[in-house]
Amino acid sequence: MTTPSQQPSKKPETDPFGPEIEEQAQQLAARYPQARSALLPMLHLVQSVQGYVSQEGIAFCARQLDLTEAEVSAVATFYTMYKRKPCGEHLVSVCTNTLCAALGGDEIYKRLSEHLGEDGKPLGHEETVGEPGEPGSITLEHAECLAACDFGPVLQVNYEYFDNQTPEKAVELVDALRRGEKPQPTRGAPLTDFRSVERQLAGFFPEDDVFRSDVDSPSQAVETLRGAQLAADRGWTAPAMPDDAPLPEVEAK
Repeated sequence: MTTPSQQPSKKPETDPFGPEIEEQAQQLAARYPQARSALLPMLHLVQSVQGYVSQEGIAFCARQLDLTEAEVSAVATFYTMYKRKPCGEHLVSVCTNTLCAALGGDEIYKRLSEHLGEDGKPLGHEETVGEPGEPGSITLEHAECLAACDFGPVLQVNYEYFDNQTPEKAVELVDALRRGEKPQPTRGAPLTDFRSVERQLAGFFPEDDVFRSDVDSPSQAVETLRGAQLAADRGWTAPAMPDDAPLPEVEAK
């Protein structure tokens, strides 16, 4: 016998997720042997509709996957990519992890926070300037490592890379975004808006040939390959693994 707390939530009278989104949610669930495995992409689908994971979005996922709202909330609050407040048209993520911070990431974040702030108050982490979702609106966040140490300091706009940044270049970038422009990222797909990217993260892509032509390009540069090139120039190689290398013992459970 199930208790009320274990029952998925009922559909509210005013639901922002229509039949098309419900159909796409079921497509996601059908991709997995266990439907609940679709929760992560389904949360991205929710964000593509509303620009964040709302309480209605949590209830929607719970209904689709036969989960409780508590189970969905536990996941949505664990991962930083799921936002609990409405995002702007663009999400600007500044890497402030160790290497980028030492190279200027902290100064970039500070400059953008002050530049985008209003009435003398700096814009805070995950705060938005402009009306969320409207053209030119920006949500600013400081991010942990963006896996681009070879290009540091870096920032991302809607998860697309802008490498080798300076405070001045970062200010020019956000000013262009606020004017409605979409500067070309250093690498990767052409810049779009946050909700469109969330739809792609959910697993729904533009027409294949167009999508591939946007993203199929080298992402490495001289900085990326410097270590490998140095090893090749000096004849350095890693020791070969012996054919009879003993495997570590696995403790019996």
